[in-house]
Amino acid sequence: MIIMAEHAGFCFGVKRAVDAISEALKDYPQVWTIGLPIHNPQEVARLESLGLRVADNDSEIPDGAKVLIRAHGEPLEVIERLKARGIDVEDMTCPFVRKAQEKAAQLSREGYYVVLLGDRNHPEIRGILGHVSDKDSAEVVADEHEASQLQFRAKTALISQTTQREERLERIAGILVGKSSELRVCNTICKATAQRQEAARELVRNNQLDGVVLIGGKSSANTGKLRDILEAEGVNVLWVEDEKETDANSSWLTGKFMVGIAAGASTPEWLIDRVTQIIAAKQDLQGV
Repeated sequence: MIIMAEHAGFCFGVKRAVDAISEALKDYPQVWTIGLPIHNPQEVARLESLGLRVADNDSEIPDGAKVLIRAHGEPLEVIERLKARGIDVEDMTCPFVRKAQEKAAQLSREGYYVVLLGDRNHPEIRGILGHVSDKDSAEVVADEHEASQLQFRAKTALISQTTQREERLERIAGILVGKSSELRVCNTICKATAQRQEAARELVRNNQLDGVVLIGGKSSANTGKLRDILEAEGVNVLWVEDEKETDANSSWLTGKFMVGIAAGASTPEWLIDRVTQIIAAKQDLQGV
C-alpha cells in the first residue's frame, strides 16, 4: 500500500517559474537563467531539451537574450547589470523569497544588523544578501553554534531562508535575545515549505509505515529538510531523485507493505507519478 503526503511536489513559486520558462520558450528559441532554475535535475533536463540555457553568471548571458530570474532570486546588482545591457529580464523570484529580500533591505536601512539563518552557499541566501544596503551589517548563520558566536549588537534582526525549519528559527531567536538590546524576528519561512514539513510529520504519525520514499533533487534544500524531519520521526527513509534510482534500490522495498511518499517543493508531478508506479509494481511482484 502506498500513502501520499497531503502536500508534496511543486510549490507555487517553483510552478510559477517553470510555467514562465515554458511559456517563454514558445516565443523564443532559447531562454536563459543564471544558475539552475530549480533544484531538480530531471525537470531541468526536460526544460533544456526545449531550449533552456543555464549560465553560471550574468557575464555569460549573450546580448539580446531573454533572461528569467529564477525562483531563488538574484542580487540587485546582477539584475541591474543585465538591464543596463538592454537584456530582456523577466523576474520570477518566488513571492516568499521576494518578501525576505524586501524585509532584509528595509531592516538594513533602519539600522539593524541583519542575521540570515540558512546555507550561505545557497543562491537564495546570496540573493537576499544582495538586497542589503550595508554588506558589513549582515551575516549568515547555519545553526545554533554559529549563532552563539555572534557579537553583541544594539539592534539585531533575524530573517530566515524560506526553506528552514521553524523550530530552528525559534532556537536561533532564543540565542540572539541575549545578544542584542533590541531583536526583531521575521518569520520568512514560506507557507509551502511549512505545509510540506507538517505533512511529512503527519504522514508518519498518522500511519503505521514501514518506510517513506522521499522524492527530490539531492541539491534541494527543502527536500533535505524533509529528510531530516522524517528521520527525526524515526522512520526508515529512502531518498531518490527519479524512477531509475528507485528501481536500483528496489531491495529497500522488500517486505515493506505500508510505504509513504513525500516530495520536495521542486519535484514535478510527472516524476512523482513515475516513482509511484515503480513502487506499486515492486509491491505487486512481492505480493504485498
